[in-house]
Amino acid sequence: MNCFYHPDRPAVGICKHCQRGLCAEDAALADDSLACKGRHEEQVRALNQLMERNLLQARRAGSVYNRNAIFYFLVGLAFAAFGSYQVRWTGLQGLFLLIVGLFLLFAAGLNFAESRKYK
Repeated sequence: MNCFYHPDRPAVGICKHCQRGLCAEDAALADDSLACKGRHEEQVRALNQLMERNLLQARRAGSVYNRNAIFYFLVGLAFAAFGSYQVRWTGLQGLFLLIVGLFLLFAAGLNFAESRKYK
């Protein structure tokens, strides 16, 4: 591949913003990424900052799913335990509480599985 701006020179890399081949004279380093010198340096820095923020948000999302899983598990366990106890005495009302508890335990499992995607 040759440089976009100097077709007679070989390219040493590709601009992260415009994806054009760059020779050593036209390449500028912007936060460990190549950019067109004097043209796309600020845009490449902005792209790098955006990627860093996205990675931080992804790590935060994993902890939120973990927190939700713990909450759903505890509440689901309480509902399931109380519902199974009440089935003997009230019948349908206890069965409803038991079903709600099982649903919350299922939601806890789904949240836990989703949190593993962000690790």
